[in-house]
Amino acid sequence: MNRAYPFKIGFIFITGLISLPVMMIFSSSIGDMSISLSATFQAITNGVGLTHYDLPPVEAGIVWQYRMSRAFMAACSGGGLAICGLVLQSLLRNPLAEPYLLGISAGASTGAVMVMLLGIGSGVLTVGSGAFAGACLAFGLIILLSRGMGENTGRIILAGIAGTQLFNALTSYIVSTSANAEQSRGVMFWLLGSLSGVRWPDAVLCAIVIVSGFGVIMCYARTLDTFSFGVDVSVTLGTPVVKVRVVLLLITAFITAVIVSSIGAVGFVGLVIPHVTRMLVGQRHLITLPVTFLSGCHFMILADLMSRTLIPHQVLPIGVVTALVGAPAFAFLLYQRKGN
Repeated sequence: MNRAYPFKIGFIFITGLISLPVMMIFSSSIGDMSISLSATFQAITNGVGLTHYDLPPVEAGIVWQYRMSRAFMAACSGGGLAICGLVLQSLLRNPLAEPYLLGISAGASTGAVMVMLLGIGSGVLTVGSGAFAGACLAFGLIILLSRGMGENTGRIILAGIAGTQLFNALTSYIVSTSANAEQSRGVMFWLLGSLSGVRWPDAVLCAIVIVSGFGVIMCYARTLDTFSFGVDVSVTLGTPVVKVRVVLLLITAFITAVIVSSIGAVGFVGLVIPHVTRMLVGQRHLITLPVTFLSGCHFMILADLMSRTLIPHQVLPIGVVTALVGAPAFAFLLYQRKGN
């Protein structure tokens, strides 16, 4: 191995690790109300209990309760979607696999719309819990359609496509028959992804789920390497293929369901980021997984920043920004690897 290669990987990882909190602080300083970087840093250190600077309550509240919680949620959800995409692409041996392949996003959308427009579970279910229930239902249906999680990955992919179309059709039907113009606009904004309503309890819950899931996935990093050579090779090497597939698919489904129920559907993060990180650090999952997580965190923070600043005094759905950036990036990757 080239001696420069480990140095390159270490440099990328350390740079990403150091720059992440810097990006979160910088993102928290930008918005309609101008707040200096020093005041932003002081508000954040006050929020975590390290300092007790005397700051205007309005500035402190905007930075800590609104912007920092939003940046933290963006980092967690971006990292979570990115590692889920990487795991699915390796597990199913399909470069187009992403977290929403299994119909989880479509099911979550249907669950959220049923609570928002039909009032199902009114007083008991929130929009987020309705979305989570819909995501779990969709995943269960996909597994039922694919007849389990056996060796036929093509069946799982096709079942995911069928389930996605089914739940998308249900969502469109409910919106078109039960929503007025204002409700339709609100539903559309949620379906395209939004961090506007995120607060610390949502962000902390999401972080706990994603970090826990990431820890379990890292335990299977070497096992995922064997899937790159095919199922037959994995079996020959003693890998319990069905067991690994069950565990990792359940974890990716749970992480995706929690993210979608919190911020809505955000596309292209889990599709593009794994391809970029493989180009940077190679195929070994022990290295690619943490780098992919950090890359997803950075990408989502930048996308959130763009969604708040592209149009003055207006916030775009974050899914629009990720699609505007992700689609050309993915097209470029396809062009670069046209020989493969």
